[in-house]
Amino acid sequence: MKTTKHKKQQGFTLIELMIVVAVIGVLAAYAVPQYQTYVKKGAAGAAYATATALKTNVEDYIAVNGSFPATSAAINATPFSIGSITVASNAVSVEVTSGGGTGSKVVLNRSSAGAWSCNLTASAGVSINGC
Repeated sequence: MKTTKHKKQQGFTLIELMIVVAVIGVLAAYAVPQYQTYVKKGAAGAAYATATALKTNVEDYIAVNGSFPATSAAINATPFSIGSITVASNAVSVEVTSGGGTGSKVVLNRSSAGAWSCNLTASAGVSINGC
């Protein structure tokens, strides 16, 4: 009497592999743009955080000296090398541009009355709470 053994399947068929590749392609088509938006939001948030840190220096200078700072060196802004500070007609403007080619720019303006306003220039779909 002959006995036959059935062989077990030892791999994937071509169609199964093609389905897996197609699913990965669909997921990547959705994930890559979402990741790019996430990176841009992070860069804009970093620019906003840096500009906000400089607000403290400006307020401290005004409280001690009773006037607006004349230069960025007057408020010890040297650790913040990614931004610029301009003073014109009793207003201080703190501008920080994010790195990485995202082009996000945060500008904080202080009026002579002491009110701060924020302006964010960023890529589409990027916003920051508080600005």
